[in-house]
Amino acid sequence: MPEIPDVSGTAALAICESLLLALNDRNILPERDIIGILKDAAAAHANDRGEDGQEGLHAAVADLINGILSGGNSVRRR
Repeated sequence: MPEIPDVSGTAALAICESLLLALNDRNILPERDIIGILKDAAAAHANDRGEDGQEGLHAAVADLINGILSGGNSVRRR
């Protein structure tokens, strides 16, 4: 059986994406706030100096979030 990579991380991303979409769909958070949340999360990882020994992980997380922002995957832009 093949190894399944990072199930917890993938599940967390899917849950967060669904929550952000639901908050936007129900007019609880406007699109600009959701984009701000994603930008803040990306910046937190991009600016992490890797003192925990996980510099590569933080850079990859920032790249992933920035890719979501670029592709518009988490916010249904009208």
